[in-house]
Amino acid sequence: MQLQDILYSQGFGPRRLCTGLLQNGLVAVNGETVTDPAADFEPDGLRFSVEGKSWEYHAKAYLVLHKPGGYECSQKPSAWPSIYTLLPAPLRQRPVKGGQPGVQAIGRLDQDTTGMLLLSDDGAFIHRMSSPRHHVPKVYEVGTADPVDAKQVARLLAGVVLDDDPRPVQAAACEATGEHGLRLTLTEGKYHQVKRMLAAVGNRVVTLHRSRMGSLALPDDQAPGQWRWLTPEQLVAVADRGQ
Repeated sequence: MQLQDILYSQGFGPRRLCTGLLQNGLVAVNGETVTDPAADFEPDGLRFSVEGKSWEYHAKAYLVLHKPGGYECSQKPSAWPSIYTLLPAPLRQRPVKGGQPGVQAIGRLDQDTTGMLLLSDDGAFIHRMSSPRHHVPKVYEVGTADPVDAKQVARLLAGVVLDDDPRPVQAAACEATGEHGLRLTLTEGKYHQVKRMLAAVGNRVVTLHRSRMGSLALPDDQAPGQWRWLTPEQLVAVADRGQ
């Protein structure tokens, strides 16, 4: 694969810009500067640097971001910064055939919600993870305004009716984690679902953090605002429905 095409596929700009990066001596492979745009390389596993910054070729992007509070999961945020500003430019510019360039968030978290957020440019993976038909479990750590009691837990497990859907919505799992805490597992994603479910049982969400998707937990050593590539093993875990 020609190096200019590799750069283009990884989000380093239009082919003309990628050609310019090479011709200006700003790209290195294995520590050696490459100036020929047509230089051929095997892309899988290729490591290179652009303007001194190291990069590894990925045919498709699969990322986990520890979303901090105060960010919107939108390309065009209305009041808060976008989570996409936490990513380097190549991830925001990766070419996607027939779609919005760059990686896309799989589902959304409210601006005040923190925790695990997946992003990808693989349409099939995005559909697999977001479609309610696949019942991918998502685990939330909930801090509540009022004490949690057994009756509230039982109602969340049995199902509560939200104002826009006559069909009861129930938690796949629910347990108290303290006087003002819940661990709630959902397999579908409705607008403000956790907050509305807690309101339906007479409580209120104060803090909300997504800690797990599928069988993959947000790494303890991944700080808010940090992103990482998912490993092949993590990809398997995150797509595991846990059933």
